[in-house]
Amino acid sequence: MQATATVLVYSDDAGTREQVRLASGRRPAPDVPLVEFVECATPAAVVSELDKGGIDVAVLDGEAVPMGGMGLCRQIKDEVFSAPPVLLLIGRPQDAWLATWSRAEAAVTHPVDPVEFASALASLLRAKRPLSA
Repeated sequence: MQATATVLVYSDDAGTREQVRLASGRRPAPDVPLVEFVECATPAAVVSELDKGGIDVAVLDGEAVPMGGMGLCRQIKDEVFSAPPVLLLIGRPQDAWLATWSRAEAAVTHPVDPVEFASALASLLRAKRPLSA
């Protein structure tokens, strides 16, 4: 297992970014790596970080302003080579269809429920893990 996983967190709201960090903790599940966070408050910062590489999972706030995470997710999936899996924070359970439209691999509702969030993040980290021999 790799030593750490890098999780990008995008929201224009510092409180939302903090909720994500606290819900995840240092390790969202015992069988996944420790996580390190890269925080972004603007869409341009997200694209810049993704272009650098090394992001294992991106967590995008669907309610962010001026560009929500759903539109940004769709843009990333179209424009970023080998885009990481995306966990989308959605405002209401009824918005799950928009998460599908955006091509996010997972979605959880906001405000962040720590158990639901950690489980979804751990699932994406497990799926991202390379197969070992």
